[in-house]
Parts: sequence; C-alpha cells; structure tokens
Amino acid sequence: MNGSLMMKDNNEKESQGKQRSVFFGQTEIIYVVNFCERTTLAIHVYPDGKVMVDAPISANEQAIADRVKKRAPWIFKQKLKFESYPPALSQRQYVSGETHRYLGRQYRLKVVEGKNESVKLLYGQLFIETNNPENRLRVKTLLQQWYRLRARVVFSERYEFCTQEVAKVGIEHDQSIHLRFMPKRWGSCTGKGNIILNPELIAAPKDCIDYVITHELCHLKERNHSQVFYKLLTAVMKDWVLRRKRLNEMVEVRFV
Repeated sequence: MNGSLMMKDNNEKESQGKQRSVFFGQTEIIYVVNFCERTTLAIHVYPDGKVMVDAPISANEQAIADRVKKRAPWIFKQKLKFESYPPALSQRQYVSGETHRYLGRQYRLKVVEGKNESVKLLYGQLFIETNNPENRLRVKTLLQQWYRLRARVVFSERYEFCTQEVAKVGIEHDQSIHLRFMPKRWGSCTGKGNIILNPELIAAPKDCIDYVITHELCHLKERNHSQVFYKLLTAVMKDWVLRRKRLNEMVEVRFV
C-alpha cells in the first residue's frame, strides 16, 4: 500500500511542469498543470500569456483538458487583456547614444551643455540642451515634457480622423482627449466618456495611435471587451489585430 502511494507521488512529481495542450476550434491552448492538495480545479492566465492549472492530486488528465477547453473563451479574453498592456520597461539611462522612438522611428539621443533648456529633433537625432547634461533626471524630465507637447498635437490630429471613422457606426464624441502617463495602459475610456491617452504612445506609428484611439472610442458604445465589442472594432478597423501586435512589439514604456 505504502509502496503504491509512493510510486503515485513520484509519477505526479514527474508530471509537474510538463506542457499539455488542447484545441478550441483551430486554436491550440498550451497549459501547465500543478497537482496540489486542493478540492477544486483553478485556471490562471498570467501577463506573459502562460496558462497554469492548479488541480487536485486525484484529478485525471482528461477531466483537466475538458475544463480548460470549456474555459477557452475566458482564457482568450484574459490573453487579449494582457496583450493590450504596454511591454515592460527596460532601464533607461538618458545619456547620449541611447535610442528613443518617435512616431515609430528610432532616434539617437544627443545630450549637450547649453544655456537654454530645449529638445529638438534634428538630422535623425533628439538633441537635448541643458545646463547640466550629467543630471539624468533633468534630461528625462525635459524629454518627457517634449513627448507630452508632441503628443497633444499629434493625438488631436489623429482624434479628429478617428472620430470621423467611428461616426460611420453611430459613435459620436466631441470632448477631445486627455493625457496621462499610465504604467499599464495605452489608453482608457472613463464612465463619463473621457478618452485618456498615454503620452508615451507618441513613440508609435500613426496607424497604431489610430488603433488605440479607435479602441477607446468603441468603448463609448460597448463598455467591456465582449465579442460584441470586437465585432464593433472590426467594423471600424479591419486590421486592428495587426496594428495592436505591431504596437506592442515596437514600443516600450519609458517613463513609468
């Protein structure tokens, strides 16, 4: 009896951490099972897209696979939510030679000493003039202020275009937009209908900026990320999935 129990425990330990998969339609869901002392089965989706299943020790593989397949719509919804978040911040130094993006293109930072404080885009470089070029916090602040100023101009232009597009599906908005640095969002739509955009989005190409603005405008009609919402978004912007993928692969968070 004890020998059988020990063999079972060893097999379970060997199966821990191994990847399994099920298909929901033509989409494969890869997941990892963690057998543990519990009475119910729980499914977790993490920001990196990994799916983890906490299962009772007595649970069999087929029952687990059936539950994952049944929860597939919820799993896809969680993955979409995490994919909409900006990529994680890589540590910035704010020194000459570092690259920063603006409207999808990379520009090399050039920090120089001068009497005036300014940021200019010249000859493929971002020139930052300050009386103390060794003060990285000040360089960061100046660059952040410049991004916010450029964002206000460009976002207003793209907002005008996007409101005309969503008007075709019966969405109206005339409250302009607000800017706010956010650690995990490119944009948001409040319950009062305010559209808020992260100034760091100015690093993205204009078609990606249009995607974020259009996404938030569609929330005026459909508040959650339901199938109805994505059908509405697709009706306005058929290639929104490609734009979102390009945005999250190209642009990283800088300031928060």
